[in-house]
Amino acid sequence: MPVIHVEMWPGRTHDQKSELAKAITDAVVRIAKTSAEHTIVIFDDVDKANWAQGGVLASDM
Repeated sequence: MPVIHVEMWPGRTHDQKSELAKAITDAVVRIAKTSAEHTIVIFDDVDKANWAQGGVLASDM
């Protein structure tokens, strides 16, 4: 049972997440030879104040 975690900044619409979940699921089913019913995609919207890159908070970029 593949579980895929997608972390990204907030702002994507329901439709965008739905389309992304379908595309990720399709790729995992094709490549990992599993079924869509056993593939889980979890979206975590991470606030920019909780995300740093290169030692700098994304909210300060």
